[in-house]
Amino acid sequence: MTDTEKKLIADMIDVGNKMYLRGFVAANDGNLSVRCPDGESALVTPTGVSKGGMTEDMFIKVRISDGEVLEGSRKASSEVKMHLRLYRENSDICAVVHAHPLYATSFAIARQPLDAPIYPAAMMNLGTVPVTEYSPPGTEGVADSVAPFAKEYRGLLLASHGALTWARDILTAWYRMEELENFAHITFNTKYVMKQAAEVPTIERLPDKK
Repeated sequence: MTDTEKKLIADMIDVGNKMYLRGFVAANDGNLSVRCPDGESALVTPTGVSKGGMTEDMFIKVRISDGEVLEGSRKASSEVKMHLRLYRENSDICAVVHAHPLYATSFAIARQPLDAPIYPAAMMNLGTVPVTEYSPPGTEGVADSVAPFAKEYRGLLLASHGALTWARDILTAWYRMEELENFAHITFNTKYVMKQAAEVPTIERLPDKK
């Protein structure tokens, strides 16, 4: 691993800890990845490991084009397929976060998108969050289901599964996951508990950070 790659891994460990402490993952759930500076490979989290207990030696380096393991002794998560598909579909994506936060996952199970124009912060920073077609976790079908959204959106609900966000760096991808879960929680409280949610004028979302 280069020094730059070690720094990327350190950032992924930090985000993994945040995910675990926030309760966005349980047990060994969730996975993270970042595109390497060469643009042709990615660092990914291993399977069967708590995201709150990762160490540098656990990470795997894989080729984006076909998923072949280039470095690392552990097995990559079976869900690496959807990460690599996003990288292939959009060269601007350099980090992906997958988690199972409570409210967002509930909307994913209900197959309900997060698209109500009720909360300006989410509208600007995240935008509409659609729901994919269902495919069993870990299959190529999941990768196929996320591909159509890679260029026009910043996050997705994976039908009956969880949530997915991406960005140009892992911390921004994590912030989008936090925003997504917060938006899901607010939508649940206002639309389904209070049964009252006032819409606001359409707001243009902020451009991606370069």
